[in-house]
Amino acid sequence: MSTVTLTPNIAGGDDFYEELLNAHEGLSKEDSDSYNARLILILANHIGDRAVLSDAITAAKRKG
Repeated sequence: MSTVTLTPNIAGGDDFYEELLNAHEGLSKEDSDSYNARLILILANHIGDRAVLSDAITAAKRKG
């Protein structure tokens, strides 16, 4: 069974978060949503492992 990493695993995580927020600056809600969808699909394609992607979908549905 594949597992998705849910613990912090990004070098410079705060910098990444700031970059992500800056990418949305000036976008309308619709454009921001479209940007997020494109980014998700690009990253999902990079990961490529359907089991990991399914685990991530399930994990994202959980609250708190």
